Amino acid sequence: MTKSAYVALVTCFNEDETINYEATRAQVRRQVAAGNNIMCAGTNGDFTALTFDEKVKLAGEVVDEVAGRVKVIVNAGMPATFETLKLAREFDRIGVDGIAAITPFFIACTQDGLIRHYHSIADGVSTPVYLYDIPARTQNHIEPETCAKLADHPNIAGIKDSGGSTETLEAYMAVGKAKPGFEVYSGPDNLVHWSLQNGATGCISGLGNVMPDVLAKIVSCYNAGDEAGAAAAQEAYTAMRVDLYKLGFPPAMVKRALWVMDHSVGASRQPALLPDPDQDKQIEAILKKHGLI
Repeated sequence: MTKSAYVALVTCFNEDETINYEATRAQVRRQVAAGNNIMCAGTNGDFTALTFDEKVKLAGEVVDEVAGRVKVIVNAGMPATFETLKLAREFDRIGVDGIAAITPFFIACTQDGLIRHYHSIADGVSTPVYLYDIPARTQNHIEPETCAKLADHPNIAGIKDSGGSTETLEAYMAVGKAKPGFEVYSGPDNLVHWSLQNGATGCISGLGNVMPDVLAKIVSCYNAGDEAGAAAAQEAYTAMRVDLYKLGFPPAMVKRALWVMDHSVGASRQPALLPDPDQDKQIEAILKKHGLI
């Protein structure tokens, strides 16, 4: 089976914090040129800071720019099933390739509650739905047994695992092996090659915003049977991850590193992420170390 790479695309902003759709389209073109598929309105895309209407427009802009050249998955996940489904139906209308739904956040969910939540979404749209597990951020975790039950739904196509645990990822991949057609995507940047070797369908990576060609190379080398090439690309990818992420919250560091490379992407809308000249100098040094500027 041919494996695939998705980048968890950043959302670009103007100085007044409105979305810069043209700059976002430019980032889409950059990823398409590298051969990466797109996931937008996710954690790296500042989804928690976007309005309902902005998410709908963003999805439309990305789909239009991609023009069928790669696949587009959009995150519809919100705390309430009602809003998640309402947003998913808009994405369904636009014609995305997949609708991801991060687990509800702020509200503590039972596993039965998660099953009802995802069944409601999958029943309400025709576009394939992808589970999105990132318990460190949402405090709700899709247990492997729950994943197996959800995988039986005809319109639930797979899961993105951003938990960072190889044990959980292995359990999800076991679901994929037991249920042919159920796709498992790895989120952690350091596990791209390992996950491909162990049965994942592909990856959805945030660091690909900074290193799109390296991300694509890990997967393309693996698909070509070049394990040495994939391992070398992963080593470079992981080294950048270690250097960059020790400075702060990974999505924020990815966005800031990209800003150092290209100011048109703008800052993040998130609170408490004020520009830090000293940190920017550290990021610039890291980018130079890894040959990115």
